[in-house]
Amino acid sequence: MMRVCVVGLGHVGLPTAAVLAARGHRVLGCDTNPLALAAIEAGRPLVREAGLDALLATALASGRLALRATPGPAEAFLIAVPTPLGPGRRADLGAVHAATDAIAPCLKPGDLVVLESTCPVGTTEALAERLRAARPDLALPRSGQPAPPGCVHLAHCPERVLPGDLLRELVANDRIIGGLTPDCAALAAALYAGFVAGACHLTDARTAELAKLAENAFRDVNIAFANELAGLCEGFGIEPRAAIALANRHPRVAILNPGPGVGGHCIPVDPWFLAEAAPAATPLIQAARGVNEARPGQVVARLRGMAAALRGGAEGRERPAIACLGLAYKPDVADLRGSPALAVAEALSRDGTLRLLCCDPMLDRLPPPLAGQDGVAWLELGAALAQADIVAILVPHAAFRALPAAAFADRPVLDAAGMLR
Repeated sequence: MMRVCVVGLGHVGLPTAAVLAARGHRVLGCDTNPLALAAIEAGRPLVREAGLDALLATALASGRLALRATPGPAEAFLIAVPTPLGPGRRADLGAVHAATDAIAPCLKPGDLVVLESTCPVGTTEALAERLRAARPDLALPRSGQPAPPGCVHLAHCPERVLPGDLLRELVANDRIIGGLTPDCAALAAALYAGFVAGACHLTDARTAELAKLAENAFRDVNIAFANELAGLCEGFGIEPRAAIALANRHPRVAILNPGPGVGGHCIPVDPWFLAEAAPAATPLIQAARGVNEARPGQVVARLRGMAAALRGGAEGRERPAIACLGLAYKPDVADLRGSPALAVAEALSRDGTLRLLCCDPMLDRLPPPLAGQDGVAWLELGAALAQADIVAILVPHAAFRALPAAAFADRPVLDAAGMLR
């Protein structure tokens, strides 16, 4: 068993720390957010995942998981901090740099440092250079060169998990492990093989970085194709999912279903890391991002048109009420990161001619962008449907899917999520 320091106790770091502790490692979990640390220690982590609370409680009670704001001595250091987009759609690596600086004083010869955060190609090598500047007394590897004796080993092992099924995927999925040297990759693989049931595929750091970005860019491009088809179908008066279902009867065609946009912490972000590094070589990736980023605005335009028709109709409803069903970025999670549904609701909330009736069974209150807005109400599902002039299905949560078709009768419905088909 090893002493492992996990830096960053968010959606990936906290479950990873809990799983490592469950496998017998002594884990130090670090986070600079005192509210997150207090919530974890109280057994109510800000990260909501099925089974995580119980796993965390066991890890804390056993003493194998300790919490603090700063790193301490360990044999392995896992960096799992956010890498969001910054100004100009460039990767903001501030949290990676801060984590690197925080672990630097703790390192000793033979230690392992693994960057799990999704990052632009070349980031792991840059991390090594940053450590080299901070700790000139340590031997650090260089990509493509033999590992010096007694060096600190560096590798990139990008997370590949799905929120809502995170604990299972953390263990079951294959992992890509890219080392600055083969020895670095092998040492990291030995750690991950202790809790990963999937295969560990060893490569170099740059290839691992590119592979993770390629995974999410692939999905983004394919979602963009579906969304672009949906726009075409709407213009022709064709039901897009019906047309896609027929096209998918071809044995070599598998078009995805369209939606109100692309959300989450990975797919809307990671393709830009490739475009940032090589803008002239990524026209398709950038075009796909443009299609998907425009999709929430198209949903808003359609809802405004439906509301205008009601205002101009026989009843002349002055301020139509739109029930926004779902605010999370995907079904059956409480995660709002990058949510296109939330973007739709925010845009509509700024329209003084509408009333919004927001409902999401995964949340317990209006999120900050909507809370306190004039004309925006937070209602239970039944009340929202009873009061709505228009229903916008933005996220196909299970609670919505369980409703009978009659619940949506006798009023205009915009099914952006394709739930009713």
